[in-house]
Amino acid sequence: MNSATSPIRLGFVPLNDCAPVAVAHELGIFKKYGLNVQISRQPGWATVRDMLFYGELDAAQSIAGLAFYFALGLSNLRRDMAVPLILSAHGNAITLSNELPAESIRHGEGLAAFITHRWKNRRPPTFAAAHRFSSHHILLHAWLKRHGLEPGRDVEIVFLPPPLMPGHLASDHIDGYCVGEPWNSEAILSGNGWCPATSAELATGHPEKVLLVEGSFIGERREETIALGAALLHACRICHDQEFRPELIDILSKPDYTGCSKATLQNSLGRVFLSGRGNIDASDFHLFYGNDLNCPTADKASWFLSGMRSTGLLPDNTTAAPLTRLYRQDLFRASEKILLPA
Repeated sequence: MNSATSPIRLGFVPLNDCAPVAVAHELGIFKKYGLNVQISRQPGWATVRDMLFYGELDAAQSIAGLAFYFALGLSNLRRDMAVPLILSAHGNAITLSNELPAESIRHGEGLAAFITHRWKNRRPPTFAAAHRFSSHHILLHAWLKRHGLEPGRDVEIVFLPPPLMPGHLASDHIDGYCVGEPWNSEAILSGNGWCPATSAELATGHPEKVLLVEGSFIGERREETIALGAALLHACRICHDQEFRPELIDILSKPDYTGCSKATLQNSLGRVFLSGRGNIDASDFHLFYGNDLNCPTADKASWFLSGMRSTGLLPDNTTAAPLTRLYRQDLFRASEKILLPA
């Protein structure tokens, strides 16, 4: 295909932090940067992984773990990938079933005692994360261990597509989960769950979603890759503006994106997060832009590698060599140079 006419196939998963992709598409930002981008809504991260591997997508809004999954050859799906842009930080939370009462569990410090002495379900306590190689898994694993529970021994962790989690919680198939918004608010506002901790509280400043681009696409269409990074960085800047949040909520509520109610989206994209145990300042719940948030630095890559080791996904001596081949600051700086004024 002629790269001048064939669209860039860009995948995303229906979450609040697909916002830069949605905004770039809806506001015509891709076109402002001379790009023909075809966005593609995917049900979960396993589908994004497979479509990137088999060449059905050129790039995706992605959990950072997929970059390492491909680069380190953690399965048979090894493929050259690169991260030219960090799209967001924070944006996740832990939600628990009402069968784990807030007055007993509090922020998590009462969880081990409750499970040891008051657990009545025949199956073991079961928690879900969005993907084995996701920040959600890292955050959930660390939260459980911090409060005296050993995943795999005291509790089970399973993996589900984000939109399915509230339904599984309501049906008593799982007892809690860690996921990106709006799928915490969906359970909280429907009365089926409550939130003991947000990811901003669990790991302040942690990087979240990235732009993941297939390696041969970068080699063949480098200038378009740089323009894609610039367009999404432009959209990140808009998404971070609190004055834009009502319009952002309107966009994300469309069926093409999350399809959630505006009230559900407002719960974390607004100024106050109703957690089911009180109101929390939501000013840093979602971060899209500012300082060096969007630059794919080795420190951001190292945060994720450390988390993967802590969950047992990597041997202690495993390294991603070199990180600069995976987290491409050169592409980010090139995108910055063509960023249009606000």
